[in-house]
Amino acid sequence: MAPKKRKAEQSGDDTKASKKKAPATTQRKAKKEVAPKPKAPFYLFKSEPSCYSIDALAKEPEATTEWDGVRNYQARNLMQGMKVGDRGFYYHSNCKPPGIVGIVEVAKEAHPDYTAWDPKDDHYDPKSSEDDPRWFMVDIKLIRKLKRMISLPELKEYAGSELKDMVLVNKSRLSVQPVGEKEWEFIMGLEEQEESEEKDADE
Repeated sequence: MAPKKRKAEQSGDDTKASKKKAPATTQRKAKKEVAPKPKAPFYLFKSEPSCYSIDALAKEPEATTEWDGVRNYQARNLMQGMKVGDRGFYYHSNCKPPGIVGIVEVAKEAHPDYTAWDPKDDHYDPKSSEDDPRWFMVDIKLIRKLKRMISLPELKEYAGSELKDMVLVNKSRLSVQPVGEKEWEFIMGLEEQEESEEKDADE
């Protein structure tokens, strides 16, 4: 299951995602209020092409896979706010050049990431369990590859203008990121243009 081959993210947040279940009692307890998860107009999913490329996704049954292995609270929370049909960019990272290579769609909303329960898995977390899951994943489906890669160096050319607020160009290394509606539309417009210049980048 390919995305589990992606490097697990390291979380700097020590806050527990959920508390341990209290022993059952005969008294009814007030239902715990759950804060709404962040919702973005669009998203961006990062993956190293040497581990799991867009071509690998295209070869999956129905071009769909589980986006497992995310071990960062901010990225996890973003996935928990996703709805079926939400769209995102597929981004090749840690390559030269890195960049956006395709468009994906959420095919299944957030559900527990079972790779966290497997001691043999690279993304194992002993603090997560089937009864008390800490990590979640969504299923994503490939919609199409872009006509050309829109590289990070090209995107950074607009860091002072159209993409000044974009999380990606502001040094974020999150594997799942929000993308604004105007950012999405602008980047889609870049697809029809030729990249002016190649520059090195390692995001």
